[in-house]
Amino acid sequence: MDDPDDRTIEAARGGDRSAQAHLLRQLQDRWFRVCYGQLHDHERARDAAQETALRFIRELPKFSGQSRLTTWSIGIAINVSREIRRTDRPIPIDAAKRGEDSPDLAVGDAEQNSLVREMLDELPPRQREALVLRFFEDLSTEEAAAAMGCAAGTIKATVHQALRALKQKMAKLK
Repeated sequence: MDDPDDRTIEAARGGDRSAQAHLLRQLQDRWFRVCYGQLHDHERARDAAQETALRFIRELPKFSGQSRLTTWSIGIAINVSREIRRTDRPIPIDAAKRGEDSPDLAVGDAEQNSLVREMLDELPPRQREALVLRFFEDLSTEEAAAAMGCAAGTIKATVHQALRALKQKMAKLK
């Protein structure tokens, strides 16, 4: 997804409601996918995406342009999801339901998708966040680092650790 154009961003930063609505429409699906990737529950992800939208509009005048608007906004979604994970008790999710509700998994073998989702769920939150941003949201290492508020090297190491952990889990299945 391309970043919104500078004119629309500046208009939205200045309080133009039409420009703000345009940005919200352009970014809301991505926020939902990021939140769902962290929370694994449709309703909680929807709530998190809505909270992200509220914070996005509130914080938009402070956007400095040092990163892409999309990357900056994904950082908000990640922070909202982290807050929800800290304050909510986990909701048990049926593995089969996970595969059918997940907008970020490609259509394919539901059993395989469920297995991948379960393995991702077992990763520490930071590793899961890094993998979701790099591979499901297709962000560059630098963009993922900006969204997570860390250095690019940290993302590289975190992704490497996560992939190694997934490889070990897969080896146990054979």
